[in-house]
Amino acid sequence: MFYQEWNKAVFLHWEVDVNIIEALLPRGLKVDTINGKSWMSLVAFDMNNIKARYFPKLPRISDFQEINIRTYVICNGKPSVYFFSMEANNKVSCKLLEKVSKFPYRYSEMKRDDDGYQSKNSNLGESFSIDYELDDEPVVKDETDFWLTERYAVFQDHKNEIIEYDVHHLEWPMRNITSKLIKVNYPRFHKLINDNPDRIHYSKGVQVLTWNKRKHQIKNDLK
Repeated sequence: MFYQEWNKAVFLHWEVDVNIIEALLPRGLKVDTINGKSWMSLVAFDMNNIKARYFPKLPRISDFQEINIRTYVICNGKPSVYFFSMEANNKVSCKLLEKVSKFPYRYSEMKRDDDGYQSKNSNLGESFSIDYELDDEPVVKDETDFWLTERYAVFQDHKNEIIEYDVHHLEWPMRNITSKLIKVNYPRFHKLINDNPDRIHYSKGVQVLTWNKRKHQIKNDLK
């Protein structure tokens, strides 16, 4: 149903105690783990050329910068991601995407250049800043790198439903990144993310296909 591009992505990952994440998830979702470890991620990137199938992209709302804060879950046996927060620097896009997708979008001021990314939300007292340099060598990915980035579904709660999206893209091409400065200030998530990520990577981006949403009633037996 939708096409989009996720470009110039900066990935920050934190290992977090599974019990902390579990307590924040809606009923029906279970924390996914790898080697007994659970993770949180912040992904800052450029969203480009988003459009619905059979329709051209809409000027001024199809390209924006985005940051999402996510964890890794399982629902109905399918590994996926769950978003705690999504923010973008286009107010119209935020309102439209929140209405259509039911994702937790909100507006924040953002700017970026070739070696930095900054975001600020004065209403919530939240901000993010990173200055970095790219390594010319591609990443030799390990099992955890694949597990963190190659996710092809999203489960998100909305009212009394779990909404499911399937996505498809080629494997993320990854490069190592050297950080000169990281400031992660999200008071709501202070137990989840901080200034010292356990892993950090960069990708030039991927082209993405998204299928239409499916809805599941939240039940005690939805696992």
